[in-house]
Amino acid sequence: MKRSEAAPAWALAMLREARVGRLATADATGRPLVVPVCFAFDGATLYSAVDDKPKRTRNLRRLRNVADNPHVSLVVDEWDEDWRRLRWVIVEGRADVLTRGLEFTRAIDVLCQKYPQYRAMNLSRDEGTLVRIAPERILQWRAAAE
Repeated sequence: MKRSEAAPAWALAMLREARVGRLATADATGRPLVVPVCFAFDGATLYSAVDDKPKRTRNLRRLRNVADNPHVSLVVDEWDEDWRRLRWVIVEGRADVLTRGLEFTRAIDVLCQKYPQYRAMNLSRDEGTLVRIAPERILQWRAAAE
């Protein structure tokens, strides 16, 4: 992402602090999938782990979609009955899957810092599955200045 396109501080803080995001992927034919994910933003890159929560399969559709079509979006939002407090941030970028290496280990550390649940799961720092998102564009909106 070019520096001239940097998002405002409130939007970057929202990406760092949000507890859940919605990851949108699409397969090679364009069929979309949106899933809620835990994620961490280190100021440059977003990471989401495939963790040990129960799943029907480890061959997740979001991972197959990223392999077929790396263009993804992740949205975080804040909803309130007082619509003057509404806001959202959308990251559009390219995703890939990490399974090991120095960046993988660093990403696991960032995720474990954010989520005590990951610390309790003892996510492996050596190998596993992470989705890495390199932002290309960050869109943001809020109803009113804070």
